[in-house]
Amino acid sequence: MTITLFILKNTLRVMFYYSLPLFFTHIGSASPLELLIIFFGLFVVLFISSPPVSEDFQEQAKGYLFSAWTGRVTLGWVFWPFFLILNSSLYVADTLAKNGMLTVSSWDDVHLMLLLPIVWWIVAIWRCSVNTHLRVWMACARLLTFAVFFEYGLKLLIRIDYPRIFFGCEELLLDYGSCF
Repeated sequence: MTITLFILKNTLRVMFYYSLPLFFTHIGSASPLELLIIFFGLFVVLFISSPPVSEDFQEQAKGYLFSAWTGRVTLGWVFWPFFLILNSSLYVADTLAKNGMLTVSSWDDVHLMLLLPIVWWIVAIWRCSVNTHLRVWMACARLLTFAVFFEYGLKLLIRIDYPRIFFGCEELLLDYGSCF
């Protein structure tokens, strides 16, 4: 359980590594304390409204993706693999974009390619969240699906309103028009 919390904490740090500092310094719609209060309030609502956990689920033999989509896989097997792959790919794309090694349109393409797997993952999380031992993990997994929506919203806001701050448009010669 301690290892799980350590991985979760470090993954969340990577998840909002570039977007939250821009949100707090340049956008300033909310303070860190306000965002933390919203985060914990949403966690409490999700914990209270979560259904009782199920111990008697049956895994289907039709394949992992279909079984996860229909809610027949344990929550850990649906949550962790995709969450780690998603965060590492978003971190790599953001790092490459910040260093000028990835154009603005390529950065858009990475986020567009990840959108459909994110939709599958969110549906699978909500359907498989009863397949855990503790309601806390159910609420945490569902809360992190909202965090992914928030991250995508921040990235869309950065792309539309603040591209010159994030992308280093002075170094991008071929894609300079996307910075306006």
